[in-house]
Parts: sequence; structure tokens; C-alpha cells
Amino acid sequence: MSAGGDIARTRVAPPRAPSGVVEETLPAVGREDAADPGMPSGATQTVKPLPAWERHLPKVYVVLLALAVLGLAFFPSVANDYSVTLALTVLLTVCLASSWNIISGFSGYVSFGHAGFFGIGAYTGALLIYHDTVPWILAVLAAGVGTALVALLIGYPTLRLRGPYFAITMLGLSELARIVVTAWDSLTFGGSGVYLPILYERSERLTNYYAMLILAVLVVLVSYTVGTSAFGLRLLAIRDDEGAAQAMGVNTTGHKIAAFTLSSFFPGAAGAIYARHNGYIDPPTFFAVIWSIRAISTSILGGQGTILGPIIGAVVLTLVSEQVWALDPNAYQIIFGALIVLVVLFMPGGLIALGQRWGWLLRSRRL
Repeated sequence: MSAGGDIARTRVAPPRAPSGVVEETLPAVGREDAADPGMPSGATQTVKPLPAWERHLPKVYVVLLALAVLGLAFFPSVANDYSVTLALTVLLTVCLASSWNIISGFSGYVSFGHAGFFGIGAYTGALLIYHDTVPWILAVLAAGVGTALVALLIGYPTLRLRGPYFAITMLGLSELARIVVTAWDSLTFGGSGVYLPILYERSERLTNYYAMLILAVLVVLVSYTVGTSAFGLRLLAIRDDEGAAQAMGVNTTGHKIAAFTLSSFFPGAAGAIYARHNGYIDPPTFFAVIWSIRAISTSILGGQGTILGPIIGAVVLTLVSEQVWALDPNAYQIIFGALIVLVVLFMPGGLIALGQRWGWLLRSRRL
């Protein structure tokens, strides 16, 4: 046996972590900071010890979430209608970005289908409200469940595609949904759109705001659960190397379909709430690809594949966009696009990765 072979089989014990310091050792496959691809299969990699307080992050998140919900709940009592609408837009963007992050950030399957789910949910909820079939809150739930069922049906054939093929397929399906809604005028009123009952009282309009707030809290909790669970770790393994994950026994098809179905519920429900808030919907507006672009750009800005990234990106991007629009509506698209290009070129991991690189944030799956 050669000396090189003996060395290759020698396992050097890592130094013990100091008392009170958590040392994290995870499999090489599936970690966000992937190990050296030349490492033998099944080898472990010792990463930088995490601070002892990292284990208390869930408690910190509970406190921060409670304070945020409390503040947003009382916000309408001290704000005008414009500010409330802007806050509703931020919450809508959180729903779109965090739900997109479940399938694309954690799993690595970049989807342009959120515009389709948003439009389908908007029309499902709007038609139920228009015909007074069920109470509006049940219409919102039906919209979310309906888009989840659509995702479940198309998940198996579409998720067999990878990379740009999956992205283009989802873009095509969104466009197909828009064409079907436009042509099926006996049900959807076609290009004429759907006019919903006008909400004259401010208290009635605020119900849309609080419904969007509840939906945003729910998607944040789901995102945290996925990001910190074994299910989320398997999604990360699929993102990093799907073939290796499958070889290690991960049911890649089942995990992808579950993530895809889960992520599609929230744009559908958000579309129904936004339709009721808007009072009028039509296919060109609610099936516009800008809804997918907004979800993608927000996640990229904050940091896709993280829990806090889509939330931070939603707040920053929505407020910046609003200011740019107020200054010059004609330059809005140019500045918006340039901002995304700069983030992709110079901050590919988003604001979260930038904070980690500068030492402001620790490298943890709980972020």
C-alpha cells in the first residue's frame, strides 16, 4: 500500500470546540456552502463554529415577528390610505418572493410561473366574489387551494425539466393561462375584465390589508419551517447536486412536487386578495410577467435560498421602486432593471450574503 493511499484514508480529528460554542458538522452534499467537490462520497466537513447564541435565533425571530405584526396591525390607525396601500404592496411582495423562494431558492428550479398562479388565483377569487358564491375569505382560500391543485397536476411533467427549460416552460404555461382566460369569455368575461363590488367604507378596505398581513405571516412561518427542517436540507441537496441527492436516497421527485405545490398556494391567495383590493381585474394586468419578475428580483436582492432575504428584499425594493416612480415614471423600468443587473453582477448572493461576507451576519441555515 502506498503512502499516498494511507494518507487518503487517514481521518484527522478536528479540534474540539471551546466550551459553550456550537460546532456544526454536516454532510458535504446539501450544504449551502458546498464542500470541496473532490471530497470522497459520504465525507464530512467541519465548518467554522457557530456562536452559542445562534441556537436562540428562533426565540429572537418570534419576538421580532410579534413586534412586526403588532406594529403593522396598528399601522392603519395612524396612516393615510396611500401609506396603507403601500404597506399592502410590501406584504404582497413578501408573499410572492417568499413563496417563489421555496421552489426556486431552496430547490434551485427557477420558475417564471408565479405570474400564472397569481392570475389564476385572482380570477378564481374574483369570480367567486362576483357571483356571491361564497364569502370573500373563503374565495381567497379557494383561490390558493385551486392554484396548488394546478401546480400538483403540472408538477410531475414540468419538474422533469431542468435549468432554462423549466423556466421557459413555466413562462409558456403562464402565457397559456392568460390566453385561456381571455378566450373563455362566457366564464371569465374575456378581455372586458371583471368588476368587483366597490368597498366604500375604509373598514371594508382594511380587511384586504389585514388578510394580506395574515397571508404574509403565514408564508414567512412556512418559509422558516422549510428552511430549517430536514425537508429543506434535502431541497438544498437537490439544488446543489440533484443526481448526488438521488443517489443518497432522497426522493427528489416527491420533494420537488411538494415544494412546487406549497409555493403556488400563496401567489394564488395573494392574487385573490389583491383583486378584491383593486376592484377590477383583466388578463393583461394580472397575468403580466412583471409579477414573476418582481418575485425573482426581490429574492435575488435580499438573498435567495435564505429565510430573511425575500423579506428584506421586498421592503427595500418596494420602497425604492415607489420613490423612483414618484420622481420619474418614465425612468422607472430603466432604473429598476439596472438595479437588478448590479445586484446580480456585484452581489450574487444578495444583501444576506453581503452581510455574511462583511462579518455582520453569521452563516446559518436559520437566516
